[in-house]
Amino acid sequence: MRTDTGVLVAGGGPVGLAAAIEARRAGLDVVVLEPRAAPVDKVCGEGLMPGTLAATRRLGADPPGREIRGISYRQDGRVADHRFRAGPGRGVRRTALHAALHEAALAAGVVVVPGRVTSVAQDDDGVTACGVRARWLLACDGLHSRVRREVGLERAAEGGPGRVGAGRRFGLRRHYRVAPWSDLVEVHWGPRAEAYVTPVADGLVGVALLGPPGAGFDAGLESIPELLGRLVRAVPDGPVRGAGPLRVRTSARTAGRVRLVGDASGYVDALTGEGLRVGFAQARAAVAHLDDAAAYERAWRRVTRDYRVLTAGLVRTAQSPLRRAVVPTAARLPRAYGAVVERLAR
Repeated sequence: MRTDTGVLVAGGGPVGLAAAIEARRAGLDVVVLEPRAAPVDKVCGEGLMPGTLAATRRLGADPPGREIRGISYRQDGRVADHRFRAGPGRGVRRTALHAALHEAALAAGVVVVPGRVTSVAQDDDGVTACGVRARWLLACDGLHSRVRREVGLERAAEGGPGRVGAGRRFGLRRHYRVAPWSDLVEVHWGPRAEAYVTPVADGLVGVALLGPPGAGFDAGLESIPELLGRLVRAVPDGPVRGAGPLRVRTSARTAGRVRLVGDASGYVDALTGEGLRVGFAQARAAVAHLDDAAAYERAWRRVTRDYRVLTAGLVRTAQSPLRRAVVPTAARLPRAYGAVVERLAR
């Protein structure tokens, strides 16, 4: 049977483009299927930790943005700051990040075509999706991955399909035209939601709220007086965008010649801001182990371990009566708080 390409990537977001670049560097022909024109936006905190910035540069992209030098947890006047020891990260608007990675992918010889996978057929020699025949399919199509469902790797959400329970969380984001007031990513812990404030340009900040269903953006801001005071006169730059539910569970990351990568492979929450770092590491591992499913499963568990453990623990705390103790504890134990931040920043 005819093979159109070595690797077919479903989804041309940052992780899909990273996987495509990795595959090209391994000497493989690559086609990326993406239904949206570049640059593609997405709800996220937009802060690249130092390690994520280094990984982005390794892929050949160096997007413009605003330097960030640490993380600040804030709640009711209590503050816990930690500055990165290994140098700064960068606040980057998602469209700027995507544009830089898209350019790097094209420069590497990646072919990007419009399309969305709606069905997957595979045999011993290859896989076919959206009319393209490939030796391997990398599913980088996000939280609501169609490929994941098509190949039977999706696990039902806890509590059953469609359940809108206390464990489900969503993300909302809006930009504001205002001069950044800090070189730290501020994480404001409100009564029900967390607000990430990231400087992304000289006159622009992004605000991402993470919380349970029904936690509206304006109501979330109103519950955080310190942040509301900063933004009350700021002009919004664009609409509120949403994403979720954030929790994604998978039974495995491989099925025949299909590999799940990034959010499609399983997702806990955006609370620790590790999505891109972990996704880029998965992309590299998937390409390195295309012909060894078990090796990719092991590599996936290794590169996601800290994210899964730390994020799951923090989310459980955020949804418990201990929520109000997070920032005071971080302020009382600066060395422990700093160690966690450094672990995530590497």
